[in-house]
Amino acid sequence: MLLGAFGAHALRGVLDVQSRELWHTAVNYHVWHALALALAVGLGRGRSRRIAIAEVAFGIALFSGSLYALAGGVSGTLRLVIGAPTPLGGLALILAWCAAAAGIARTVASPS
Repeated sequence: MLLGAFGAHALRGVLDVQSRELWHTAVNYHVWHALALALAVGLGRGRSRRIAIAEVAFGIALFSGSLYALAGGVSGTLRLVIGAPTPLGGLALILAWCAAAAGIARTVASPS
């Protein structure tokens, strides 16, 4: 939420339209996946929980982190280097949802 407010107010006159859109996307995914992280923490014990937590944290750092950095207006080779982890972060977020779903399915199938 703080990063969203920062982008909407402090960066309003600093970032161009494309950079603001990148910032907004980063904040959106950051917030929704922070909620997913809370869900993962609430899962039962076991491997699925650990995987979901690690993947969400890793995914947020790579996906949103790289978008925040790209919104800063880097260009050239540095833009390629900073942008390269973005799809890996997206993949980590997808894997986190899969692990969370597997953990929930196991919990529902065999409640303690």
